[in-house]
Amino acid sequence: MSDIQTLSPVIDLDARAAFLEALIAKAADRALQGFLQREEGQLDMKGPQDFLTETDLAVEDLIRQEIAHTFPEDAILGEEGGGIPGRATWVIDPVDGTANFARGVPHFCVIIAFCVDGRCELGAITNPVLNERYFARRGHGALKNGQPMRVTTTLAASSACLEMGWSRRLPVETYLEAQRKVLEEGANIRRGGSGGLALAYVAEGRSDGYFEGIMSSWDCLAGLLMVEEAGGRIGTWPATVADLTATGPVLAITPALADQFAKVLAPVTLKEASA
Repeated sequence: MSDIQTLSPVIDLDARAAFLEALIAKAADRALQGFLQREEGQLDMKGPQDFLTETDLAVEDLIRQEIAHTFPEDAILGEEGGGIPGRATWVIDPVDGTANFARGVPHFCVIIAFCVDGRCELGAITNPVLNERYFARRGHGALKNGQPMRVTTTLAASSACLEMGWSRRLPVETYLEAQRKVLEEGANIRRGGSGGLALAYVAEGRSDGYFEGIMSSWDCLAGLLMVEEAGGRIGTWPATVADLTATGPVLAITPALADQFAKVLAPVTLKEASA
């Protein structure tokens, strides 16, 4: 028997979209409560520079319970609790930017994506402190607090600002080399410590692009959908059910700079531009 779950071919995206908007609001409220009540020492380490707080576990548990109650046939994959993906899969990062959260920096978010056959169809990201709510549905555009988002129209690298993520899963030299290449193209670099918000910022035009050499699906699925729906270009990974439990390189960028930086930051392969 396959370890990939199967279910009815009828998947009601309208119902799941409405459910997701309510769910991300409830999860964000729980994350904000944890942030405001946090105490020093209220965290554990999953690895070097990789924090785990009580709020991570509480928020993911809340999300899992809500999904299991409303859509019991759907699979759930979470950063903290794991899971086996299926044809219809919810992918959760309960607190993205945990290092910021743990230190009292209000730059973190809750991320929930919904995928069908490994392709993200719905994505939601919320910064609970600033009440900035991002939502995308494939073919329906990307919204921030209900208003449409568009990527920038920046034409030259010398005017661009790119955010770059960092992970100990790659050698430090690899990260520094990528930084060097971006700087040599003339772009400015920033790092905020939340890949989810970084991608949302590309979608709304706060940054011209985001690159990270290795990410997990729960960090990037929702944000990549937002960038694509806001008119940006993204890489080809992730794209399949197997990709949901793997890692890969992520590039999301405004169209005029896409080919230039995909070449500079190879081996990133860009997805074909939408018609």
